Amino acid sequence: MDTVDRPGFRHTASAIAVLAHIFGLTACILTLVWLLHYRGGLAYDSRSAELVFNCHPFFMLLGFVFVSGEAMMAYKTVRADKMTRKIVHMALHFVAICMGIAGINASFKFHDMIKLEHVFSLHSWIGIVTFCLYGLQWLLGLCTFLFPGASRETKARLLPWHISGGRALLLMIICTALTGLSQKATSSTLTGNHESRLLNFTGFFVLLFGISIDIAIGFDRFRHADLTT
Repeated sequence: MDTVDRPGFRHTASAIAVLAHIFGLTACILTLVWLLHYRGGLAYDSRSAELVFNCHPFFMLLGFVFVSGEAMMAYKTVRADKMTRKIVHMALHFVAICMGIAGINASFKFHDMIKLEHVFSLHSWIGIVTFCLYGLQWLLGLCTFLFPGASRETKARLLPWHISGGRALLLMIICTALTGLSQKATSSTLTGNHESRLLNFTGFFVLLFGISIDIAIGFDRFRHADLTT
């Protein structure tokens, strides 16, 4: 069995990572257009339940989804030594967690304001499970790979689980975002077909964002491939 360096994998991963940035930024821009043009903005301390709710997609899409995706690509996008990239990776995930907490809290506050039951939809079920697992993944990653850090053998055993778990969580994050956008796109509170189409386009770019991140990670992991001779 020979180990062959494949620089083409690294170049492909970098190119797909660029596409991921474009898809993610496009989804963020469309979200802002939706919230500011169609929904009247957002205000967490407002007496308007709708303005409070608008903080939920803002923090979850622009914060939790986009920032967590950027954290997963940090090893490709940050030009620095391994420890610096690791710190940036963990810091961005922590920012995503903070944004997620703010977004979830906005949703609960909205439900309290309109006297609506909490956690009743498939979107909310998937979202809560995803967020809890995400926090656990971050905590285990912090203790194992950064501080205080495990032994080299333990890191080697847990690394495949850490990477696979991260990619699974990415899938769950995208699924949560799409179910939320779909739920809103079919809501009777929309102003018309243009708003619905905007939400559909937003969901489409969120999906492309997630797919391109996963492909970039996959290609980057195979930049050194074992070939059976």
